[in-house]
Amino acid sequence: MSLKLVGIVTILASLLDFAVLLLPIDLLDRQWQIGVTTQLVDRGIVPLVGVTLILTGEWIESYVSTAPRRRNLLTDSRFWASLLSTILGIVFLLLAVFHPGNVISVRGDTLQKINDEASQRTAQVENRFNQQRNEIEVLTNNQDQLQQAIESGRLPQEQLVILQQLQRDPEGVNQLLEQRLGADKAQIGAGLQEAQKRVNLEAWESGIRVVISGLMLGIGFSAIGWIGLRRLLALRST
Repeated sequence: MSLKLVGIVTILASLLDFAVLLLPIDLLDRQWQIGVTTQLVDRGIVPLVGVTLILTGEWIESYVSTAPRRRNLLTDSRFWASLLSTILGIVFLLLAVFHPGNVISVRGDTLQKINDEASQRTAQVENRFNQQRNEIEVLTNNQDQLQQAIESGRLPQEQLVILQQLQRDPEGVNQLLEQRLGADKAQIGAGLQEAQKRVNLEAWESGIRVVISGLMLGIGFSAIGWIGLRRLLALRST
């Protein structure tokens, strides 16, 4: 009796936990679907333990008791435990089937967002390069203005270095700017590759882990449920 009671409490607590995980419901949000699926799979072992405790408790009682018992199917805890196990088995199998599609979709959206951000940063760097080159062309034609800009003391260090280079070697300034532009683009490209690698790795790890765990839970619940229902129906037919 104690095993069955613990099993019932375990199942009710896990079902309540599952219901809370679903809130707030947003079925059209793939990110929500991934989060809910991952958490359900991570906690799926709890109701499996509850079902096992109920069936084990019933088996012990039937083994210890010498008198034959023939209860109504609707009042038999083995029936409800087996039925719930079957339903949860189907649910976890469906979660395992649909999870990869959601992961791939979210992965694609995330990669697109990363690519867009990298493109925006590249455009900003190129705009800054063009602006600096235009300013240099103006200062090249006005040495007095160039000297005043250098001596003003209000310029950022990066811009001051460029103007000093312009004063010493006007021809080498464009090369300096080109090098800095290339370095900035290379840094953006490296960051983009690292972000893409991280997103792909996270998607792969999440997909594999959840799918395998979901399949194992689905098979385990389904097997316990179908075996339990088949035995109960067989006993009722005799």
